[in-house]
Amino acid sequence: MPTSPPTARAETPIAFIKAMVLAYEQRGVDPGRALRTAQITPTDLDKPDGCVTALQMEWMSAAAMRELDDEALGWFRRRLPWGSYGMLVRASLTAPNLAVALQRWGRHHGLLTDDIAVTLHTQDGLAYLTLTEHRDLGTLREFCVVSVLRNALGVACWLTDSRIPLAATTLRLSPPPHAARYRVLFDGPTHFNADTHSLQFDAGYLQLPIRRDEAALQRMLQRALLLTVRPYRRDRLLVEKVRQALATHPEHCRNAEDLAQWLNLSSRTLHRQLREEGSSLQALKDAVRRERASELLLRTRRPLKQIAADIGFQNEKSFLRAFKGWTGLSPDTYRSSGGC
Repeated sequence: MPTSPPTARAETPIAFIKAMVLAYEQRGVDPGRALRTAQITPTDLDKPDGCVTALQMEWMSAAAMRELDDEALGWFRRRLPWGSYGMLVRASLTAPNLAVALQRWGRHHGLLTDDIAVTLHTQDGLAYLTLTEHRDLGTLREFCVVSVLRNALGVACWLTDSRIPLAATTLRLSPPPHAARYRVLFDGPTHFNADTHSLQFDAGYLQLPIRRDEAALQRMLQRALLLTVRPYRRDRLLVEKVRQALATHPEHCRNAEDLAQWLNLSSRTLHRQLREEGSSLQALKDAVRRERASELLLRTRRPLKQIAADIGFQNEKSFLRAFKGWTGLSPDTYRSSGGC
């Protein structure tokens, strides 16, 4: 049980704690122990505009999920036993990119419950992660919709190790008394009384590769609820945009100024954002050149001088030196060994 009081700002609406208390009542279970674990008093529950910290929300949720043996906290007609949402993430680990991962996540969520459906589609450059209700979720409706959408977004950020900023959130809900707190729950504007429940973000993120493995999943599951409260700072989309530009539009990538102009950025902003994403323009150039050189060596019989020119080296000697630095092998050895 936590012994030190939370010191972060209290910005999560107490309404979600009350929703968990209601789930306890519906199951005929006393929520007292969970509330004490989260250091939430009866007085706190009586405050109509009250808030708790993200840590208190994590403590309360973890205790409630275990005591009720329900990771859905009463939202659905059937319980989702402890480990259900971890299973969804595991099913997405081997996806080639975020688009496939989210499609798998939504499809497997439908195997756990048919009370809701989570689907993905794109339109006009935006990705729409949509939640559809298949039955009346009753008094737990807001808590369910907000939690599932935040969980899906947290999973997407974790799988790609990237911050995914939202262009908008739409909800088929009337604005609640704590509507102003939604600025903490979802970045970007939140629109109530909408036609659908959805998260909207740049569709470019869907092409990000999955960067996690089973070992990372095991570590994450020790505090999986952080997925819904931890703000990712690193945004990896620019890295993928630069990589794609270098590979497919080399005519626009002769130098940083040309590339930045092609991406509608200043060269200073380009370098800064790449640093924030843990990369650099030179590292990306080297990665693209290496991939292209490896492909040409293994799939063609072009002479080394021609390959060097094709990937942007001024002479064969510079290419030989760079390739050995990348792989530890000379191009001839790499080609004869089949890339092994």
